[in-house]
Amino acid sequence: MAGEITETGELYSPYVGLVYMFNLIVGTGALTMPKAFATAGWLVSLILLVFLGFMSFMTTTFVMEAMAAANAQLRWKRMENHKEEEEDDSSTGSDSDVLIQDSYERAEKRPILSVQRRGSPNLFEITDRVEMGQMASMFFNKVGVNLFYFCIIIYLYGDLAIYAAAVPFSLMQVTCAIGNDSCGVEADTKYNDTDRCWGPLRRVDAYRIYLAVFTLLLGPFTFFDVQKTKYLQILTSLMRWIAFAVMIVLALVRIAHGHGEGHPPLADLSGVRNLFGVCVYSFMCQHSLPSLITPVSSKRHLTRLVFLDYVLILAFYGLLSFTAIFCFRGDSLMDMYTLNFARCDVVGLAAVRFFLGLFPVFTISTNFPIIAVTLRNNWKTLFHREGGTYPWVVDRVVFPTITLVPPVLVAFCTHDLESLVGITGAYAGTGIQYVIPAFLVYHCRKDTQLAFGYGTVNKHRSPFRHTFWVGFVLLWALSCFIFVTANIVLSESKL
Repeated sequence: MAGEITETGELYSPYVGLVYMFNLIVGTGALTMPKAFATAGWLVSLILLVFLGFMSFMTTTFVMEAMAAANAQLRWKRMENHKEEEEDDSSTGSDSDVLIQDSYERAEKRPILSVQRRGSPNLFEITDRVEMGQMASMFFNKVGVNLFYFCIIIYLYGDLAIYAAAVPFSLMQVTCAIGNDSCGVEADTKYNDTDRCWGPLRRVDAYRIYLAVFTLLLGPFTFFDVQKTKYLQILTSLMRWIAFAVMIVLALVRIAHGHGEGHPPLADLSGVRNLFGVCVYSFMCQHSLPSLITPVSSKRHLTRLVFLDYVLILAFYGLLSFTAIFCFRGDSLMDMYTLNFARCDVVGLAAVRFFLGLFPVFTISTNFPIIAVTLRNNWKTLFHREGGTYPWVVDRVVFPTITLVPPVLVAFCTHDLESLVGITGAYAGTGIQYVIPAFLVYHCRKDTQLAFGYGTVNKHRSPFRHTFWVGFVLLWALSCFIFVTANIVLSESKL
């Protein structure tokens, strides 16, 4: 649950942690990025991608600093509790114990840093996995904690809506192509939802049938506790990287043979709104950092490794998107990039076409129950009161139902994946990636100075330690919110 201090888990090396972080960040958002690139223009897209990558790296270091500060507070409380227990044990002792008591009092009057230097372990070592909900409760007031959970819940709803739409959409595209006796998904044909899929069945009917089947098969997991096993993680990661590698290689081969159809514009500001949301969504990892960072065995060069990870992710996103926009025409790029390879003129081998076309079905289906259970647990935490328990009906029926129904309804109404990803990233994503880390690091710095003195140095402090950077992140988040909202309002008014 997001509000708990959870088990650290099995330790792994920094480079294994680097791979895990890469796998976490590079997900569904990457599949919608090529179309967003083509719509906004390659130069604008490149500049925005690099800048948003930099901003995400900055707020990642903010969260790491807050994690270290939270560990320091917890460690110091344990030391104080241990000291009180020893004092209680020695309260019936001889007069010599008075001298020990005096030494404790003198130690308490000294700055905490000086106590730390007398042989105790570094207070700021990240050893306890303090989830973001727990950090929010440590550093925010009650209103701040509620706003934190509200933001997390909205983001997870967006995540589930994207997943609930992506799987039926992929199945519809692939199976309707078979039903119409066409060789794969035809890029040059613009389909409407009312077009025939097979027999009298329309494409939208097929989509909603698949959505119903998807909900009936995976929805029940929301009512139970489920977690992703190690072997399932390995399998889905392997499938993801095979799919990405095949798409990049096929696109490069087509371009090298002179079959590239793409002539992307330099800049088109009308596409920036969706591009912004897609990029923010594609760099999302801040909410999962405690699970990733805490088990790393050696954290000596943690910031450098995270920076290296972001450089590799930027290079990968650039490679995937640029090969896509120069291989395919902008108007033929699909919301889910894998579907561009479900065509006979792109991929001759039927097995590869089906693997790429149905790739989102396998990977997203394994993630959906995990995200749903996480959302359900966040709802429970938001309404939880100290010492209280929920009635069975509320715990086992109401919370799972309010978790499952809204995203399925959204997916029922629309399968516009680019817009779903864009809106989720632009609003809830901005809160999680910018606003929450900025406020966390600001308040944790104040609390650290009050608790440990102004000379205390957090060994995991962010390179962006000046308060200016916190203000810059918050100003950027506000600007993005205003820009995206104004863009949506203007677009709707034109319609």
